[in-house]
Order: sequence, then structure tokens, then C-alpha cells
Amino acid sequence: MSSSKAQPYLSKLQLHGNVWLAADMHLGPNSPKTAQAFYEFLHKARREASALILCGDIFNAWVGADLAIEPPSWLAQAIHHFRQFSQDTPLFFMRGNRDFLLDARFAHYVGAQLLSDQIILKTDIHRLILTHGDELCTDDLRYQRFRQRVRNKHLQHWFLKLPLRWRLAIAGGLRQRSHQQQQQLDWSISDINEQSAIELLEQHGQWLLIHGHTHRPSFHRLHRNEDSDLTRIVLPDWEFDHSTPTRAGWIVLEQSGTVEMHRLHHPTLRLTLKPPH
Repeated sequence: MSSSKAQPYLSKLQLHGNVWLAADMHLGPNSPKTAQAFYEFLHKARREASALILCGDIFNAWVGADLAIEPPSWLAQAIHHFRQFSQDTPLFFMRGNRDFLLDARFAHYVGAQLLSDQIILKTDIHRLILTHGDELCTDDLRYQRFRQRVRNKHLQHWFLKLPLRWRLAIAGGLRQRSHQQQQQLDWSISDINEQSAIELLEQHGQWLLIHGHTHRPSFHRLHRNEDSDLTRIVLPDWEFDHSTPTRAGWIVLEQSGTVEMHRLHHPTLRLTLKPPH
């Protein structure tokens, strides 16, 4: 059911050439193998991509930009690779559910640009809505209540005033609690709500949605009606440290109009998308 309320304006980003998208790397102190695989990907993207957008959950947790003043070794390594990459290729960050406190200061520090949580991305051929995706998991009411609380600007201001060691401890406790809740969660409600995705696209006059977060990479038709012309693409996640088989992947929006999904241990998927008439 579409809302009759005025919808918020979505900022627009225009990029040219072959645009690469990735998400859900969850970089942190306990994922060195994942980080190494991701930095090898950055080296490849630096050679081949015209621009790279990282669509949230870049970090497993982010407790404030002051973490980078005297960064732990894992973060110093990430900063080094991001700076190297951004010297040659435009780099963009989006916030995710794990790193929603990312700010423009840190993005600028590594040569990246911080994007809004939802944007309209225009390439030479494609036009789409890009988001991390957690806001569309509307069947998970408990998570949506939590999401609303932690994005409260007053609460964030208070949290960022706490000593860094306190913030790290709080973040660790929240991650542990989240892991326990995920194990008990009905798998179906951890995916996005299809109707929420349809409404988002219809509200902004778009037909293609790309997001991460759900760790269920695929191409999907959104079933608005029998002749649905809406498409949803889910980005792969990255995992080399804590589960098998290992996982990684990204999407390429090719200048020719083809969308490619590259996934570790899977054949490349290609889809030529044409805007509906």
C-alpha cells in the first residue's frame, strides 16, 4: 500500500564508466582473512573500476571518528588501503546497521565521500535506488525499534561523548546480543519486506533497487503484479574467518548496460536491464 504522505527527497549521484558496488565486509580486529581478501579486491577495483561504492557495514562496528586518531593495527591497515585506492579512483561510503556512526570526517580522511542512507544513482545507462537495506526489513519489528533509537541524534551525541573504551565495550555487548538474537530469529523476517521495497521504488519513480545487508545475493523480480517491471538486486557479503564456505562478491554496473554479479565459488551472473516503457 503506497503512502499518501510527502516522501523525503533522495540525493542523486551521477557517475560514469563501470561502477562497482560492494557491501558487508565487516572489517574489524577479528577478521584478518576477510580484510586481506577485501584489500586484494580493492587492488583489482583500483585498476578496473571507474568508481567504487561501499554500501554499508564496511566495518563490523564503528564507535566514532576518534578511533582513527591512534588507530589499532587493523584500522590503520584499512585506512592505508582506502587512501591508496582513492588516489586513483572515486570512492564512496554508505552507512550500514553496524557502522551507522560513520561520518563525513572519516570518509574525507581516507579520500572518500559519505553518501546518504538512500540515494538515486545515475550511471551512463542505469538509474536506480541504492541503500544498505536494513530499513526495508520491516517485518523485524524489534530490530526496527532498535534502529530508530540508535539513529536518534541526541542519543548519538551522548554516546560519542563517552570515553572511547566505554563505547568499544558497549559496541561489543551489542554485537554479542545481536548475534544471540539472530540465532533465534525467524529467517524469513530477517529479509527485506517486498512491499516496502516496491513502495520505495514507486515513491521515487524508480524501477531498480540494489542493496546489501541480508547476505542473500541474487537478482529478484518484485511481484507488484503479473507484469512486474521492478527489480531488486542483493549484494554479496564477505566472510573468510568465521564460517565455511568462504564468501565474497561485488556487482559491476557496466557502461554497456549489463549488470554483473561476481561471487566467490559461483559463476558470474549477468543481467541486461532495460527501463520499463
